[in-house]
Amino acid sequence: MAAAESLSLAPSHPLDPLTEEEIQAAAMLAKSQLGERASFCSVALVEPSKEALQRFAAGAAVPRKLRLVGYDYPAGARPDGGFDALVDLVSGAAEIRRISHGQAPISYADVVAAVTIAKQDPGWQAAMRQRGIEDFENVQIDPWPASGYPHASIPAGHRAHRCISFVREDKADNGYARPVQGLIAHVDLTAGRVAHLEDHGVVPLPPESGRYDAASQPRLRPAPKPLEISQPQGPGFTLNGNAIAWQNWEFRVTVHPINGLVLHQLGYRDGGELRPILHRAALSDMVVPYGDTDPMHRWKHVLDAGEASIGNCVNSLMLGCDCVGEIRYLDHVAINPNGAARRVERAICIHEEDYGILWKHHDGHSQTTEVRRSRRLVVSTFHTVGNYEYGFYWYLYLDGTIQMEVKLTGIVGVSAVPSGKERPEFAPLIAPNLASPIHQHLFCFRLDFDLDGPVNSVYELNTEPLPVGEDNPDGTAFRSVARLLGSEAQAQRNVDVARSRSWKVVNPNRLNRLGAPVAYRLLPGATPTLLAAPSSKVAARAGFARHNLWVTRFDESEINAAGDHPNLHPGGAGLPAWTQEDRSIEETDIVLWHTVGVTHLPRPEDWPVMPVEYCGFMLQPVGFFDRNPALDLPAH
Repeated sequence: MAAAESLSLAPSHPLDPLTEEEIQAAAMLAKSQLGERASFCSVALVEPSKEALQRFAAGAAVPRKLRLVGYDYPAGARPDGGFDALVDLVSGAAEIRRISHGQAPISYADVVAAVTIAKQDPGWQAAMRQRGIEDFENVQIDPWPASGYPHASIPAGHRAHRCISFVREDKADNGYARPVQGLIAHVDLTAGRVAHLEDHGVVPLPPESGRYDAASQPRLRPAPKPLEISQPQGPGFTLNGNAIAWQNWEFRVTVHPINGLVLHQLGYRDGGELRPILHRAALSDMVVPYGDTDPMHRWKHVLDAGEASIGNCVNSLMLGCDCVGEIRYLDHVAINPNGAARRVERAICIHEEDYGILWKHHDGHSQTTEVRRSRRLVVSTFHTVGNYEYGFYWYLYLDGTIQMEVKLTGIVGVSAVPSGKERPEFAPLIAPNLASPIHQHLFCFRLDFDLDGPVNSVYELNTEPLPVGEDNPDGTAFRSVARLLGSEAQAQRNVDVARSRSWKVVNPNRLNRLGAPVAYRLLPGATPTLLAAPSSKVAARAGFARHNLWVTRFDESEINAAGDHPNLHPGGAGLPAWTQEDRSIEETDIVLWHTVGVTHLPRPEDWPVMPVEYCGFMLQPVGFFDRNPALDLPAH
């Protein structure tokens, strides 16, 4: 199928989500060159350039180019990292590029193969029998990326996993309650064998069940009284395909295999003018490094976006559970290893929430009160990556504020611990003979600003006390100090809560009514950076996590903070490589990269399933508007 026009459900805009027909047509074109052995890991729309999007007019021909990444083990060739194919559906051309550094990300086929290979290995079976386990049917195996630690017995270029095991009572059990401590199978997927079996000795399984379903609880509290959210006149937003308009906000939304939930062309309509703020905003990559010295965990630092394609792990959401209210959903279409399309229904949830008081004042002289309630638009997805769940929530507010909130839940990583062998400084106990290693979750968001146009600069703002002296005799004065970040090296910065540090994006070519450049500021939370040593493999592979802020000169090829192919990549790609040139970032098209996260010290309350923990950031207008933009809200 050579032309996008011949597909059903043909797109009307260059940023329309991919359809099932488009994905399957692109897979056929790629296979025509790669052969039937091609196994696909991900598919994504190649987004047109900013200039092309600006030139696009409704009704014009829509360019549709897809990027398909996978592996094929070409016959007679030394295994490499797989393929990274560009398929143009309009022309029917397919360009196959080989991956020479790193490998294609993990696919569902990899996971199934790794589990099968491990369970069929005689050495693994013997090790399980040594632990008194004869029924392998109920053994759960979790394949982990080998990351920066492929075993020496696995040749370069081979796909590799480390497999760890858990014992379930039955299929409905929580397998993480009974980890098989000390046993790691190093699986060579390319050769189809367990290349090395790492066994540190038998440790008894923890005694307690970890079931968390309602039926397994000894008693249930009375249910909360019903709380109904009703919008009798329907939602306050409009949805046209993937284009959303709400109050003064206009934007598009998609799901990307690596970047997950993406906002496109976000702007605010101000007095009839649609003012651009963000061209593209999304996760760029993330890392979960473990701090435990135990050989079961010390190698773990999975890049859940770049290695595991977090967008492919998006959930199908349930009304009344994941989302409450007057909900509208958008589906997402991914790719199966064989090239068939896979539709995830209700992948994106869109709804409004009341958010308390927006602004209020009681005037004691006139005895009058003016108050307006806040409301926010919520655009969200949830993703399951192994034992963890991640929710990504973009909030848009009536006063021009933008917020990203990450919700972390799921089941923590675990170790079996013999009585008297506890190591709480590295892995606190969460249940009898069950410990959970300390670890971090660090998310790097890519914020491609076009604040009233593509010419922007970035300032760092610090609040500093004045020294006691003639100008500050009482020692009470403090001031805000702004410093221009003129180059990429200068813009590698970290959060400083003591100085209320923030960063401000300005457009020097547009002034507000007070004569100052219009601006938005990035307001970070109290967020950590990577705790691993700079010389570590995790620091090399997830260099983006060493700083809370990076600013780069815009380059449309620089999307993923750890590089395009971090699976089994030794490190150094992505932001550390791109910023070596130390390009100027003053009065140009710039991209902010903001790393946020949590350092998780597990507690008994996190077991058997973890209550949601939060992290994120806010983007606030600072002189972008001439005054409070929510003054025009009518009173209730």
